[in-house]
Amino acid sequence: MTSAIIVAAGSSRRMGFNKLLAPLAGEPVLRRTLGVFQSCAAIDEIIVVTSDALRPEIEAWCASCLDKITQIIIGGAERHFSVHAGLQALNPACQIVAVHDGARPLISVAQITRCIEAARTQAAVACARPMPETLKRCDSTGRIIDSIDRTNAWIMETPQVFQRDLLVKAYDAVLRDGLQVTDEVSAVQHLGASVFVVENFELNPKITFPADILLAQRFVD
Repeated sequence: MTSAIIVAAGSSRRMGFNKLLAPLAGEPVLRRTLGVFQSCAAIDEIIVVTSDALRPEIEAWCASCLDKITQIIIGGAERHFSVHAGLQALNPACQIVAVHDGARPLISVAQITRCIEAARTQAAVACARPMPETLKRCDSTGRIIDSIDRTNAWIMETPQVFQRDLLVKAYDAVLRDGLQVTDEVSAVQHLGASVFVVENFELNPKITFPADILLAQRFVD
């Protein structure tokens, strides 16, 4: 059994409004994200970790067509608390778990499936893309002081997919040790385990700023 945890509990401070309800080709960002996982045959259940404000909207979507959603739970103040809460809600039969940002609505069914298949053999994988831009390091005044070698540099995306027992153990350790991690790769690496990239050849931006909506709009089918 493969489960998806969709993390949708952020405050959207940088957006100025709730980005997860922002319309994208006539459909809210989060609804579009959930629809992709609903359509993915490799996903058996979806757990949404969200805020009190969004819960009624998600419940309404469940009643209409998102029947893979088994639980809607309230997230924590930080992302790692939300993911940990989602892990506690997994079906006992779950063996593979994919964690995905609700604000990445352009992820494809094909890429989700590739990540899940890779996790079955490699235990821990992350959707990612190579860094194409030139990178520089600046001092506190904004003055460029040197270059950063981009060889073997990858931009982490989601979903990040793991064998269930490994990810549960990782987040138990994160909470036990009082760490704050921003993605599942960091949590699993805290255990000393290896994580492998699954290259994504398609656009998969995270909606963070208003301009991101305009960009994503151009690539919606």
